[in-house]
Amino acid sequence: MTTIRRTIGRRTQRPIGVLAPPTPEDIAWREAMAQSCTRVSKGVFRYRTHEEANTDWERWRAELVAATARR
Repeated sequence: MTTIRRTIGRRTQRPIGVLAPPTPEDIAWREAMAQSCTRVSKGVFRYRTHEEANTDWERWRAELVAATARR
């Protein structure tokens, strides 16, 4: 059995923030984030090379950026 020989520092309770309902800004941010989509259709994609996969990924990202800019 090991005994504690020396104590360094003291334990302190972690500060806990104020619990409150979400603000209107929080709600607006959450709703804006929930509307995002990836523009990637569902399914399994098989590519012969990484370049082909990267091409599709870049196209999907460009479509997402364009759709976001239109909003």
